[in-house]
Amino acid sequence: MSDEPKAKKKKGGGMKMILLIVIAMVIGGAGAAGGLYAAGFFSPKDEGPKEDPNKPVLVLVGESAEEIAKAHAVPHGEGAAAAHGAHGKGVDLPAPANPAAYQATYFQLQTPFTSNMIDTDAFAQISVAVSTYYDLRVIDAIKTHEMAIRSQVLMMLAQQPEETLSTPEGKRTLQGKIKVIINDILKQKTGYGGVDNVYFTNFVIQ
Repeated sequence: MSDEPKAKKKKGGGMKMILLIVIAMVIGGAGAAGGLYAAGFFSPKDEGPKEDPNKPVLVLVGESAEEIAKAHAVPHGEGAAAAHGAHGKGVDLPAPANPAAYQATYFQLQTPFTSNMIDTDAFAQISVAVSTYYDLRVIDAIKTHEMAIRSQVLMMLAQQPEETLSTPEGKRTLQGKIKVIINDILKQKTGYGGVDNVYFTNFVIQ
């Protein structure tokens, strides 16, 4: 008789221990599951940033810049709106590491730029061409936004002193400024730049 209460007490203590272990496992499991959920373990896998369909692509030697542009065409306005919305002021397209492997496309702006220069009665008249290693969407964007490009280039040209533009270094600096203007307008309007170089096909100061 004296051993029976002890046996019941031992059995009850064992059940409590098992119950505590089960509760601890449940709590621990819930905590672990919560941690995994917070970390995104149970969420759909992130596929990473998707390629912008409006982004011009490099054209390999032997390829057609026009055909590449057609192959990547998106409904009019959609790609540009998405690119502009995603990138704000837009992004520069990187120059290829090995230019010899890619096809350059050239485009001549048809009308020369004519402007008086600062602090002089002389005026400059320059004809400009551009090149890009990207598909024809870059050239198409230049054609579409040529009015904005012309306005900015003419305002910049009017601020140039005659003695600066009369030197080779001054002309090279002017090339760089025009390239920046064109790419900045393309980035603002389409989301991407893409002009690799600017060339003078005629340059007259008189």
